[in-house]
Amino acid sequence: MTRTDRNFHWPEYLIEAAGLGAFMISACTFGVLLQYPGSVLHTAISDPTLRRVIMGVAMGVTGVAIVYSPWGRRSGAHINPCLTLTFFRLGKVAPADAFFYVLAQFVGGASGVSIAATALGPALADPAVNYVVTLPGDGGLAIAFAAEAAISFILMLTVLFVSNVPAVARFTGVACGLLVASYIAIEAPVSGMSMNPARTFASALAAGQWRSLWIYFSAPPLGMLAAAELYLYFFGERGVFCAKLDHPDDMPCIFCAYRARSVLANRLRRSDPWQATATTT
Repeated sequence: MTRTDRNFHWPEYLIEAAGLGAFMISACTFGVLLQYPGSVLHTAISDPTLRRVIMGVAMGVTGVAIVYSPWGRRSGAHINPCLTLTFFRLGKVAPADAFFYVLAQFVGGASGVSIAATALGPALADPAVNYVVTLPGDGGLAIAFAAEAAISFILMLTVLFVSNVPAVARFTGVACGLLVASYIAIEAPVSGMSMNPARTFASALAAGQWRSLWIYFSAPPLGMLAAAELYLYFFGERGVFCAKLDHPDDMPCIFCAYRARSVLANRLRRSDPWQATATTT
């Protein structure tokens, strides 16, 4: 391992925590505005489907804003353990970075809900909002599991296809935002629309609601990893350029550096295994 490899990327870890924290604050805020019976907006919009569509747009815009913010452009704006672990599987994230990204996402999500609870008070705890927990719909556990796996699969496949085509890569965050908005509007009644164990854990922790948590810890990673395997089957690891959702040239990238070292090590192993060992240890 080189000296650079031993460095921990604390700014990126903190950004990931802040990113999911901001996402959860937004989710809680709009959840109260749209679902709390005492909210003026809830009273004005009586149609639950329309309220769900507005919630979807709000969270889609929130996600896009995080991706294209200066901080999001630095960390890659994963804000989802499944996304991070899938890029780890694809060889684009170092083990230490994967561990601390996931840890930061869980801490950041829980902190965001805690901040929102302090600011919003009893309205967030009201049963109509219930800390915006994600729960299976009336279709049951199996349907919710299948739905979470399916929407996660589609999201990850979209990320891989869009982000690895230079002509459209800059629209990866927009594509994700559109999917999030659509999922909340259409799929949320089926599974609660999570795709993110850290997001679900954050709400569950605040609400003390642990029912069916296993669905949100198993279906999303399985769906995203399946998408990665399908992409690798057709394009191979060379078809994945980086682990960022938006990749500006003026921002440092911890993933490209890791990928470059991996490529160098692989080349050296093919030519001189002893030199590779000396270079990477």
